[in-house]
Amino acid sequence: MGRSPCCEKAHTNKGAWTKEEDKRLVSYIRAHGEGCWRALPKAAGLLRCGKSCRLRWINYLRPDLKRGNFTEEEDDVIIKLHQILGNKWSLIAGRLPGRTDNEIKNYWNTHIKRKLLARGIDPKTHRPLISGAAANAPSSRRPEDQLAAARSSCSPETRGACHSSDDDDSASAPRHGGIDLNLSISPPRESSLPTSSTTVVEWKLHHRP
Repeated sequence: MGRSPCCEKAHTNKGAWTKEEDKRLVSYIRAHGEGCWRALPKAAGLLRCGKSCRLRWINYLRPDLKRGNFTEEEDDVIIKLHQILGNKWSLIAGRLPGRTDNEIKNYWNTHIKRKLLARGIDPKTHRPLISGAAANAPSSRRPEDQLAAARSSCSPETRGACHSSDDDDSASAPRHGGIDLNLSISPPRESSLPTSSTTVVEWKLHHRP
């Protein structure tokens, strides 16, 4: 079962507050304090919802409200607190006397966000922005430069191992598409013996003493 409404909405006024309503609300709170917001409208003679009375008092009528533009010091406090607390505007407002949570939230969305983006800072993470093109750009260095950079990054203890592995890789690497052009092919040997009966006589005549 849900919570019952604080007032009868059919018998309440809506829209902008009048000066007479503001005067009644201020007079009642000064005389009796804030008290219970559910019972306040009827006691003060207002045809308003209790929630509407509370927001009107907190955001516009209470005497300790701070008017005017936000200062640079307040901007820095809001940015630091938002980095820690996130969008918990009521907690941030508690650290800024005279400022309301609704006022700080609106100021964040309309001014501070743009200020952080202009500085190259993500308003959500408070970290530097990284463009997608720069993050996905391929390396423009040549393979020879990358190999030289890898060798220079070796420590003195492992430098010998780095060079030996490079030598092993270069020795075992295929050449010219996997074909070794240094292969030596010897011509076939001629047999000193006759291969058929028809040449036996010729062979004897040629090799007789």
